[in-house]
Amino acid sequence: MSTMPCIDGEVILGVDTHAETHTAALADPIGRTLATTTVPATRRGHRALIKWAGLRGSVRVAGVEGTGSYGASLARFLALQGVEVIEITRPARKGRRHLGKNDTRDAEAAAKAVLSGEATAVPKPRNGIVESIRVLHHARASAVKARTQAALQLRNLIITAPDELREPLADLRTKQAVARCARIRRSGRLDALAATRKALRTLARRWQALDAEVRELDQDLKRLTAQAAPRLLAQPGIGRETAAKLLIVAGDHPDRLRSDAAFAALCGASPVEASSGKTRRHRLNRGGDRQGNCALWTIATNRMLHHEETRAYVERRTHEGLSGPEIRRCLMRHLVRRIYPLLRADLRAATTVPT
Repeated sequence: MSTMPCIDGEVILGVDTHAETHTAALADPIGRTLATTTVPATRRGHRALIKWAGLRGSVRVAGVEGTGSYGASLARFLALQGVEVIEITRPARKGRRHLGKNDTRDAEAAAKAVLSGEATAVPKPRNGIVESIRVLHHARASAVKARTQAALQLRNLIITAPDELREPLADLRTKQAVARCARIRRSGRLDALAATRKALRTLARRWQALDAEVRELDQDLKRLTAQAAPRLLAQPGIGRETAAKLLIVAGDHPDRLRSDAAFAALCGASPVEASSGKTRRHRLNRGGDRQGNCALWTIATNRMLHHEETRAYVERRTHEGLSGPEIRRCLMRHLVRRIYPLLRADLRAATTVPT
């Protein structure tokens, strides 16, 4: 532990978080590092950290790296202690290229990013209905992926199976093949034919178990999304999956996104200038949250096909000389402008209603 002379008054806390330990630094109001320490990433460590910081001044604000992963527990603890938590992104490599990198420097950089005003993002609280949607959506996505993998493995095994197994199964759809293979009886033999029958039975029953998981999670997500986003779901082109993705991007904090422009940038739907010479144009933003961008792309595509107002807009912009990707970019930005107030209203209502 390194320490400088203590200065009375307010101090800024910066924390670099890891799986087993958190490294913290305290900075005074003019940016000087007062002290650094490392504590375990446990509740006891969190209490020791706040006690250590309190001995050197009043902690009103803390910059914490990884509030969505290793720092989630610490962020919740600090918020309960009345400390304003600011989310810190990874320091730019350009700025630290000649200084090197270690945990202490990262903690000091986190404190100074808060002090300078460079870091202003409020972390997602992860304690409301949107967090429930997020964790269930994550579990569903992995179950769908595993179910698809099981179906592909089953289909490939059928293609290479002996004729007496392949011919009855080759022309069946996935669900039909799964139902047929799941009824295969066990056998004590392990020759090639018996082993193939056992593998088909195992993959089919795995698919059925995963399918039951997905259907159960779908019911839970349907109920939670309907409760959390009734205004979003009432809009044309927005379904349960896209509404859930937009909610997850926004988080449980209705004031976290200060404007529709900020939400557009977060979803990678803000225009990026791509002008050169006499050409003045904008292109799609390749940054931002890709799940949020995917949700907006899906809504825009759905409306371009089925929504009369959007189809008229596409026709008008096509006559003006815009390409398909440019029209979709404009439409996605326009969608954010419409969705943003509805999303905030839904989130505000959801924070006042118990799940």
